[in-house]
Amino acid sequence: MHSDILKNSGIEIVYEDDRIVAINKPAGFLTLPDRYDRTSPSLIRVLESVYDKIFVVHRIDKETSGLILFAKDEDAHRFLNQQFMEHANKKIYHAVVRGSFSKEYLEVDIPILSNPTGKAKMIPSARGKYALTLIKPLEKYRLASLLECQIVTGRQHQIRVHCSTIGFPLLVDNIYSGVEEFYLSSIKRKFNLRKNESEVPIIKRLSLHSYSIEFEHPDDHKLSLTADYPKDFKVLIQILRKYA
Repeated sequence: MHSDILKNSGIEIVYEDDRIVAINKPAGFLTLPDRYDRTSPSLIRVLESVYDKIFVVHRIDKETSGLILFAKDEDAHRFLNQQFMEHANKKIYHAVVRGSFSKEYLEVDIPILSNPTGKAKMIPSARGKYALTLIKPLEKYRLASLLECQIVTGRQHQIRVHCSTIGFPLLVDNIYSGVEEFYLSSIKRKFNLRKNESEVPIIKRLSLHSYSIEFEHPDDHKLSLTADYPKDFKVLIQILRKYA
């Protein structure tokens, strides 16, 4: 029964046992309800309709897809929270960024500060909190790159800010690169539409996916989980391989 509720919401269970549940989150879902817009869909609301008890361990951005963990009891929640606070787990994201990434490996150690003014929520600043991202390219294209980003710390918008600061903003990021959608016509030569036909974007949300997490399970064993790419992210990479 509960699997039908999740499936109808487009939510895939990656792993589940008596203590935890790992979800492959679709883009467009908040982790927690929006304080100002109660109609915006959130994972916790859906999960609360399925489980007797559910606890948020960490969050990912609304327009980011991928792996996110929840606990089913207070002890598991406390145990996992401690790991995330101490950065004792390994969290990897896959990001499609603008530009051909030339380095084979890069440690981005740039503090991040909550922006008191302006559009960008977070900014690089010496007055900010310590933030470390380990980056290596997975695939390079003519105009873009697919990067593996391991976040050692977990600051808000960390990958988005770090990639933008080093000159490789996300391919689609309305805040940090000013781009809301990506179209095939931007890279395919001799792109033509039929009469009265309008182009549909390949992807119209952050080109960022929470790919894997390695952590200590509350029952004292290591667990490594991965979340498959959703359709839009998969198609984006296929298009880049073919035309860029």
